[in-house]
Amino acid sequence: MSITSQEELAGLQRISQAVGITLKQMRDYARPGMTTKELDEYGGRILAELGAKSAPRLTYGFPGWTCISVNNEVAHGIPSARKVLQEGDLVNVDVSAELAGYWADNGGSFVLGADLHQHQPLVDASRHILRTALSQIRGGVRIADIGGLIESEARKAGYRVIKNLVGHGVGRSLHEEPSEIPCYYDRHNLKRFKKNSVVAVETFISTRASIAHQLGDGWTLATRDGSFVAQHEHTIVITDGQPIILTEANGIWD
Repeated sequence: MSITSQEELAGLQRISQAVGITLKQMRDYARPGMTTKELDEYGGRILAELGAKSAPRLTYGFPGWTCISVNNEVAHGIPSARKVLQEGDLVNVDVSAELAGYWADNGGSFVLGADLHQHQPLVDASRHILRTALSQIRGGVRIADIGGLIESEARKAGYRVIKNLVGHGVGRSLHEEPSEIPCYYDRHNLKRFKKNSVVAVETFISTRASIAHQLGDGWTLATRDGSFVAQHEHTIVITDGQPIILTEANGIWD
């Protein structure tokens, strides 16, 4: 969506604050021995307390309040009472929701407890690359150039990017135009970021794989080669200068 009034900005700020707080509190709440369903139910309670409705549940009938992906899972992981979190797991939580007709999306990966499997450098790279990408986004910038920047920064750090998962417009629904904000340079994508528009920009930084494959549950996307992927995502408003980061309450850069 394109913001045309202070009222619209305030509505987006409220829902963005809600998803940001939920993500941060879920990250702080996660413990080894907890199931992903327990973590998801906790997130669902926070959203409800804030008056927000789960976007994947509302839009797609997703079987969870949030998406929780663990280790070789990349995105859209279904919360499960059979999936128990372990010390050192690479965990990704993605929270998107609706409140009073406005929608926002954010996500973040983190290492649970001690970094037993050396995932922290990957997580740090994803966070740093998102910060770098957002610092370059303003009205008129080509979407493809930001994708190229993300891919280049990932390569410099010794990683690759997932090419079939992308950022997107958001605001009045979960997915809007621009429909694709990739993590790589797509020469066919001629679109530019527009001032006052609202987008969710995300990094998918991978140890090896460049494609995420859907599992048999119809939702979860994972790597086939044992690669690990870290994702971070903010909902922002594009300006002539630095973007307004609506979901900064998630604390992914703290």
